[in-house]
Amino acid sequence: MTSEPAFDSRHFRQVLGHFPTGVVVVAAIDDSGQPAGMTVGSFTSVSLDPPMVAFLPDKASTSFPRIASAPSFCVSVLSYDQEDICRAFAAKGGDKFASIRWSPGPSGAPVLDGAVAWIDCEIETVHEAGDHLIVVGRVLNLGVGGGSLAAPLLFHRGGYARVGANPLVGTP
Repeated sequence: MTSEPAFDSRHFRQVLGHFPTGVVVVAAIDDSGQPAGMTVGSFTSVSLDPPMVAFLPDKASTSFPRIASAPSFCVSVLSYDQEDICRAFAAKGGDKFASIRWSPGPSGAPVLDGAVAWIDCEIETVHEAGDHLIVVGRVLNLGVGGGSLAAPLLFHRGGYARVGANPLVGTP
């Protein structure tokens, strides 16, 4: 038995917007040999053994089917100064890689220049979840990028933000 929520989707988005999320670009080389990518704000670590991550694309995404058909994908963790890249990959249609510099990761999937870190993966499983999919990726390789000393790009309360200079001072 499922009951209807006591709120609408706008209120849901507003409340959950108080939780900051990192911003990444998930990219692959599609069946035609062209790079495909999308901005994702719902990315997380899943497992250490075996190493797995997950991201949640919208079911209506036109980019995800191109990524899903590829043998591998790479997650580039964007740095604070890559907001323009975030916006380019969030746009519908067009050549998102037209003005983006990248190089192939170990699997051949694109790693964006200047990313804080990259995680090279293959799709392990895909689950349906409401209007989104939960894509679990098995990590094949990973590393820090050229922007590894930069603050990561965050999305919080409808805008972009960054972590302070020493957010973890005093932690183990």
